[in-house]
Amino acid sequence: MATQPHPDPAARAVTCATLTVSDTRTSDTDRSGQLIQTALKTAGHRVAAYEILPDEPATIRATVLDWCANPGVEAIVLNGGTGIAPRDTTYDAIAALLDKTLPGFGELFRYLSYGEVGSRAMASRAIAGIHQNTLIFSLPGSSNAVRLGMEALILPELGHLVRQMQGH
Repeated sequence: MATQPHPDPAARAVTCATLTVSDTRTSDTDRSGQLIQTALKTAGHRVAAYEILPDEPATIRATVLDWCANPGVEAIVLNGGTGIAPRDTTYDAIAALLDKTLPGFGELFRYLSYGEVGSRAMASRAIAGIHQNTLIFSLPGSSNAVRLGMEALILPELGHLVRQMQGH
């Protein structure tokens, strides 16, 4: 692993919300949503909200905007709906909300995914950025993709990115 260009002060707990976008999952079958919550909590972060919504852009957008309006929610992690199938609309719903994008997130996610799934990684529209003062990550819905994104990208940088976003 590369060295950090400027080390952060002590670890920082981030308050997060998690959203699973799926037309079929329930709280009992949402392995990816549970994986996100467990990973966040294990790393010392807090989960303030969790929902499962159908892949409807207006509903996704409304929920994300509600969470962004809550000053207690610093980051949102979504999973599902990032492919190219007709019902995959999470990317479209989220990309339109972002004031700033983190293009490196999607680029690195696809690069790392390529090592696991080969050229099919190109179909992922994983995205991250900021809306107002909330950091947003959108991952594919597969548990393997969620595990990769959380372990390799989100958890190592979550506290640092929130500090940067808040000007600390």
